[in-house]
Amino acid sequence: MSIYENLLLELTNGILTITINRADKLNALNIDTIREIKNAMQQVYDEPTVKGAILTGAGPKAFVAGADIAEIAELSEVNARSFAERGQEVFGMIERCNKPIIAAVNGFALGGGCELAMACHLRVASENARFGQPEVNLGLIPGYGGTQRLTQLIGKGKAIEMMMTANLVTAEEARQLGLVNHVVPQEQLMSKCLELLETIRSKAPLAIGLVIECVNAVYDKDENGYQTEANAFARCCTSEDFIEGTNAFLEKRKPVFKGK
Repeated sequence: MSIYENLLLELTNGILTITINRADKLNALNIDTIREIKNAMQQVYDEPTVKGAILTGAGPKAFVAGADIAEIAELSEVNARSFAERGQEVFGMIERCNKPIIAAVNGFALGGGCELAMACHLRVASENARFGQPEVNLGLIPGYGGTQRLTQLIGKGKAIEMMMTANLVTAEEARQLGLVNHVVPQEQLMSKCLELLETIRSKAPLAIGLVIECVNAVYDKDENGYQTEANAFARCCTSEDFIEGTNAFLEKRKPVFKGK
């Protein structure tokens, strides 16, 4: 594993836990942290020992409480565009990853933190979590894909309300809106994420990756999602996992998938 200044990485039983370790700043995302998240995600892509990942924040108060305001205050039109595009690139890596990525939201997920959580495939929140896109309080809008992903997840009307009012929602409200998959007591947060990942890991890895690809195609204007699905379905049928899965079903036993 690489050396990181702002992240803690721990690989256990194939699950890489990536902890944003800036608790004194409520884990705010600065440029260096975004770069390190990109490097950590590249490890998820490249290392076959990594079967999935959990993204979380250090301490009990915040997942990520936003971007680093000191850096944002120095932005001009020219470097603001590259600032946003850099974050969008990294969060896109998370969204497109063919291995499951779960956000363990352990407190405030505001601004860039909410955007980071939304880029993950699943979101599990502790009961004390709060979600919001309060950028209009700074004279800004979300820049890391928040206007797009929040609308996709909870619908246009509520997304516009959240972004225009800057109001925060509780973990339970987020669950009811579809922003969060599960809400648990804080002490159960990581165990719930691990439980979900263990369930997913028991399925065919190639099929899991293709589910992610096909779901993302729904929101890609350059793709015909139905064709993407048909192509992916055909690819599954050429895999060893397909043969194993169907044989195991017919033989009334548990399949042993190899990701081939």
